Amino acid sequence: MTTTANPANTAAYAALDHWVDAHFDAQTHFLQELVRVPTDTPPGNNAPHAERTAQLLAEMGMTAEAIAIPAEVCKAHGLQSITNLIVRRPYDAGGPTIALNVHGDVVPPGEGWLHDPYGGEIEDGKLYGRASAVSKCDFTTYTFAVRALEALGAPLRGGVELHFTYDEEFGGELGPGWLLGKGLTQPDLEIAAGFSYQVVNAHNGCLQLEVTVHGVMAHAAIPESGVDALQGAVAILNALYAQNTLYRSVRSSVAGIDHPYLNVGLIEGGTNTNVVPGKVVLKLDRRMIPEEDPGVVEATIRRVIEQAAAGVPGISVDIRRILLARALTPLPGFERLATPLQQHAQDLFGEPIPIIGTPLYTDVRLYAEHGIPAVIYGAGPRTVRESNAKRADEHIVLDDLRRATKVVARTLFDLLG
Repeated sequence: MTTTANPANTAAYAALDHWVDAHFDAQTHFLQELVRVPTDTPPGNNAPHAERTAQLLAEMGMTAEAIAIPAEVCKAHGLQSITNLIVRRPYDAGGPTIALNVHGDVVPPGEGWLHDPYGGEIEDGKLYGRASAVSKCDFTTYTFAVRALEALGAPLRGGVELHFTYDEEFGGELGPGWLLGKGLTQPDLEIAAGFSYQVVNAHNGCLQLEVTVHGVMAHAAIPESGVDALQGAVAILNALYAQNTLYRSVRSSVAGIDHPYLNVGLIEGGTNTNVVPGKVVLKLDRRMIPEEDPGVVEATIRRVIEQAAAGVPGISVDIRRILLARALTPLPGFERLATPLQQHAQDLFGEPIPIIGTPLYTDVRLYAEHGIPAVIYGAGPRTVRESNAKRADEHIVLDDLRRATKVVARTLFDLLG
């Protein structure tokens, strides 16, 4: 399948591809070095990774501007340290500035690994390690795509900015949110880390709430002297899970996105087996399709919780919002990115590459909220599960990394050449 975006650029595409092939060992080494510096979040001590990344970039002749988030701000968000990086590559006037954003923070590795989660081991054409697929691989995808573009020596107009940030797992407000909110960047277009077999132009939103259920602690021998917070929590849980039945009738019109969903991911409470629990804490995650109004969603969830609690005598609840991430919806102009990415991916991967939505949520939405058309595309398989992202033995198929780098390099040439 050949669907080259611009046949007049065929020679340039071939030169870009050749450069990527010739430097792929160096790109693989770059990824190994990035995997070897942990960025587990929590605890979120991610400044050391930014420092190592900046050092590696400097060795390639690329200067990274370091933006350290104040320690007290990190602490307030439950993180230890964040230093975001911007690499600015300005060209001649007359073209767009394109941001390429990747997050380096990742969930801890957990158990069950057969490979060192911080080793960057290569076996059977796959590179293993925590964040190898989500999303440290795209630090290298974007860096080497830009290097290939500049190695052509062709006239370029506009510019590229590499945005390497470290707050996606906690919502992105201290990553892209900080860079955009402080006026440190204002690109015209944005591509964010993703997988190779689809171009994503929309994603779900996410509401996370912490619900504290209060009862009265008492000795289990005289339970009537207390109020069982766990019984109150069970009533609330039943009411919340009943919502999922209703959500199945709410369908999204965005390809790749199905219906809303609610998940209770964490429950804590009680003090001992012989004590009536006086407090139980629930943390829930409500995925919102792009058509939903976040304000209405939150008000409804709060009402469901409060009504369920009111049905259990002596129970009270406190509800605290942890996160509100709005959905990504396509902005006018996103096709400038999506079309060449799709066409080059189809050319290089030899199969149809859809432009679709995803039920995940990302910090790409923050660019869209600032009016910047954005899409998601990078190196990786068709699904998160295939890469073992957020599970044991996460990995990236190196051939996917190589081809995705060529896709991005060609697309940058189409837009800036």
